[in-house]
Amino acid sequence: MKSPLTIFLFLLFFTFQSVHSQNHFGIVFPKTDAERNQQCQNCFQVFKQKPKEVKFSISRERNNLYFEVNDKSWFNKLFKNNGDGIAIDVVAKDRYDCELETIDNSQIRGKLLKPIYAQGLKKGLRKTGENSYRVHVGRITDTYLNKELEYNILFLNNKTLCRYYVIYDLESYPWDLLDMGMYLDTLTYSTKQIKPDRKEGFVLKHKALKFIIPFEKNISEYSPEDIKPMYDSLRLTDFNIKKITIRAYSSIEGSLQRNIELQEQRANSIAKALQTFQKPTIITEIFSSENWVEFLKDISETKYENLKNLSKADLKSKLVGSFSKEMEPFLKNHRKAVITLELEKKDKYKSKSADDLLMLFNTAIKQEKLSEAIILQNSIFERMNAQEISPDFLRKMTIPNQSKFVKIFNKNSAYKFMRDVRQSMIVYEELQELLKLDPTNGEVKYNIIAVKFKLWRYKFIEVDENKFNNEINALSNYSIDQKLIARMMVNFHIVKAENLMRKRDYKNKDRSVVYINNNYKNFPLSDYDYLSLSQFFSFYANIKMSIKLLENKVSMIDTDEDLLFYYLNLTLIDKELTQKSNYRTIMLNAINMNKERFCKLYNSVENGGVTFQLLEDEYLRGVYCENCDK
Repeated sequence: MKSPLTIFLFLLFFTFQSVHSQNHFGIVFPKTDAERNQQCQNCFQVFKQKPKEVKFSISRERNNLYFEVNDKSWFNKLFKNNGDGIAIDVVAKDRYDCELETIDNSQIRGKLLKPIYAQGLKKGLRKTGENSYRVHVGRITDTYLNKELEYNILFLNNKTLCRYYVIYDLESYPWDLLDMGMYLDTLTYSTKQIKPDRKEGFVLKHKALKFIIPFEKNISEYSPEDIKPMYDSLRLTDFNIKKITIRAYSSIEGSLQRNIELQEQRANSIAKALQTFQKPTIITEIFSSENWVEFLKDISETKYENLKNLSKADLKSKLVGSFSKEMEPFLKNHRKAVITLELEKKDKYKSKSADDLLMLFNTAIKQEKLSEAIILQNSIFERMNAQEISPDFLRKMTIPNQSKFVKIFNKNSAYKFMRDVRQSMIVYEELQELLKLDPTNGEVKYNIIAVKFKLWRYKFIEVDENKFNNEINALSNYSIDQKLIARMMVNFHIVKAENLMRKRDYKNKDRSVVYINNNYKNFPLSDYDYLSLSQFFSFYANIKMSIKLLENKVSMIDTDEDLLFYYLNLTLIDKELTQKSNYRTIMLNAINMNKERFCKLYNSVENGGVTFQLLEDEYLRGVYCENCDK
């Protein structure tokens, strides 16, 4: 959910431009740096000393506009003297109509509202929540009511314009601790996706494989005979294919519509051919697009690099006839499918009833056939995942309280935690008791710490940070991989940063953020981890760290869509970055993945966009008008 006080702010560099002839209400627009520096000393000083955690924004209720801020003390410092105030510039999107050849470069972009000065601002300030305040700063006139609008802020010192702000909004995602997993048979992770839903869980008998199939030009059909060598190489005797995700790419020459149709035909024929090798129905997802990403990358630093400066339409019109043949050594590598297979291990007890499973499990335990008991335990878990039996079924499993059965006990507890985090305290106590049976069991110790993180973060238990730090690092004495320990230490500082933020101890909070930034590279991250960690950095106003984290991921053709668009949210306002040729590649990748979503970035903040004032940038306006204004 987007909150007004989590809206990030972008300062436009002050330039001495002309202004409209409309009423400026006595505001002074300085003509030189010297004049501005003389009149704006207090404003500049207050902004210079502003903690990055202090945020402000403009919100709208019907015709009324409000300035919102999360720090009253900073507010009072900013509006100290009678001539200190705010004025709102109401900007309409039709200013950037693609039919217009040029955009008026006036400092005031829309309708300037009457300023509110210090006395009125302080008198009108109202508390709206914990660390949340707002004050009325203007009304929208009737002529603007039916337009798509945004609200820029003029900060005034001695009635002089000192700073002009455009507010932009980042798409918000929930962020969490990096997934530490839990030890069951092996370390098992959640199936969380970037956009979580109620169907999340985890899979005990699962693995995923990714591979690439090249396409021949103008060939769309694949037969089972074509696919069988690949299928056989997977040795799927113990697994079924549960889901196929196919991202099919065409080379960029030719009609977009024909390219997409051809890729969908190819992808469907691959899925159909794979389906012939097993009876369970395979869930299939297919995404098709033109391969602009690799084309623009491959022609970089070649004699064809100048093609990168052409529009998509001009480039396509050039790739015909003999020139298309000349470019074929590049184009042939761009026709392919990136295929991800999610595999699920076959369940030999699938036909057994719940009562039969329980009887077989208890018999295996009694006969100390632990390997068989573990297989049966997994089958029971699968029935619970499918909601065919209740979690209370675990209580019917008869397991002697002996060290030889620690793995079985550990799996039951870990399963309960992964299935329902509300069981955290119960599981934590169970695992503590289990450790008494086997004090040197590293998997149990790891699970205890993973659960303890949740309890600490949500204030269910008090944690001595020094002791907990030592506990985490001591896992290396019990054969726990150092990369897993490194991941836990990053989580340690994520929770620590949250706690320090609540105390407004910004200095030590920043130390934890720096630790996280310096150490996340020491272990692999899932896509969910990437976005969660990037959102964490952004939440704590470390945008550059967030951008750096994602920049390599978003240049890949099969990057996650949400990662790519979050990166665009973070970077579209950086003029220096958007002018670079590789940034165009990233934008074209986003347009191919989801054109509607890309175009929505240029909506107003109120309509779910970053800001339509991105269109002040002629380059971005060109991309928008080429791809979205149709």
